[in-house]
Amino acid sequence: MPVPLAPYPTPPVPFTPPANGAQSQLVCSGCRNLLMYPAGATSVCCAVCNSVTAVPPPGTEMAQLVCAGCHTLLMYIRGATSVQCSCCHTVNLALEANQVAHVNCGNCRMLLMYQYGARSVKCAVCNFVTSIGAAASVPEQKFSNS
Repeated sequence: MPVPLAPYPTPPVPFTPPANGAQSQLVCSGCRNLLMYPAGATSVCCAVCNSVTAVPPPGTEMAQLVCAGCHTLLMYIRGATSVQCSCCHTVNLALEANQVAHVNCGNCRMLLMYQYGARSVKCAVCNFVTSIGAAASVPEQKFSNS
């Protein structure tokens, strides 16, 4: 007896972005997946966890940092002084570029970044603790081939 063939399912209609093609991204407040949304949206529903994430007002500058507790990428409104991770609840200090300084490790010469006002910084490579007072006042040395 012949087996009847089922018709192929109709393909889903592809998503067509707005005419101007403007899309933005934000991180889901529930599962931390990256969500894309069209211009003008006020909130986005995640297809994975069904959480509704509010879209920041147009023109809001966003920044990113990596959580010190669980290493999750966090997005936050630029200018915030701290950001609480929704995964591990660690409160992370949000530093702007002008609130940090750099110094070379006193042992291995690795370039280190530290918050202004710190007295010392520990190198993550060799664990040497570099004192900021003396090291920061030494000008950067330039080497030449002569």
